[in-house]
Amino acid sequence: MGEVTRRGVGTLQKGNYIILDGAACTVVSTQTSRPGKHGHAKVRLQAVGIIDGKKREVVMPGHDEVDVPIIGKKNAQVLSVSGDHANVMDMETYETFDLLIPEELREKVASGDNVLYWEILNDRVMKQIMQKGS
Repeated sequence: MGEVTRRGVGTLQKGNYIILDGAACTVVSTQTSRPGKHGHAKVRLQAVGIIDGKKREVVMPGHDEVDVPIIGKKNAQVLSVSGDHANVMDMETYETFDLLIPEELREKVASGDNVLYWEILNDRVMKQIMQKGS
């Protein structure tokens, strides 16, 4: 877990992922200013945290490189649901762990369901229900 790669900030677009202030974020907008006579183009980047939902903004030279998280997309089966958490088992490793159920899935997740979750840095996030259990 916690895999990252490097990418030029000037190549990022809306919807790309980036690490700002140690948090994995989704880019919501980028603006590039023209370079001055002796300067470099600057990029103003706005992003929202994938886990915490916080807005973040940074301005940096367009040729600088930033960390980009490598997101592992995995499947798990829901073993039990307790409040806003689900105890799940990874379909490949058979590891069991708890996942927070996102607000939009709280009424839909049930024992036996298969779910898609993402591993981002040191966090795991439930993203969607793949199929209903019987």
